[in-house]
Amino acid sequence: MWLFAAFIAVPLIEIALFIQVGGLIGLWPTLGVVIVTAIVGTWLVRSQGAAELGRLRRSINDLNDPTEPLAHGAMILVSGALLLTPGFFTDTVGFLLLVPAVRQAALRWVKSRVTVQNFTYQDRPAGPGGRPRPRDTVVDVDYEDVTPDQSNKTPTHQPSGWTRH
Repeated sequence: MWLFAAFIAVPLIEIALFIQVGGLIGLWPTLGVVIVTAIVGTWLVRSQGAAELGRLRRSINDLNDPTEPLAHGAMILVSGALLLTPGFFTDTVGFLLLVPAVRQAALRWVKSRVTVQNFTYQDRPAGPGGRPRPRDTVVDVDYEDVTPDQSNKTPTHQPSGWTRH
């Protein structure tokens, strides 16, 4: 039910803000602000997303829990979608999600409302240095050539160079 309310409320808020801001500064400056926030937001999302991707890679390489970098990456992704959506309310929420302290507070709030009841992890046996061993890629097979014998057949044309002789 709350999702339905959000789909109704957000566009109404955006329309009201467009009317108010457009009345204060005019049509073209209002459209300019929307375009500038999309451009600046895209640049910020790109740079913060790349930094968070680096944190995620380090977390995985060090075999640490990647939950926090994944959550921050998801919030940055949502921020990008909000910043590309024309509107002042969505831009405000999108820019707020680009602030690391706001993302951290949102993550703490979500963690307080989520309870993990069971979690298991099973991996291949560890190799040297505690890292998982790579999977074997050697496959042992027996085969029999079933290509029909073409030696007694008379050719009807010259070989093209792409066929076997």
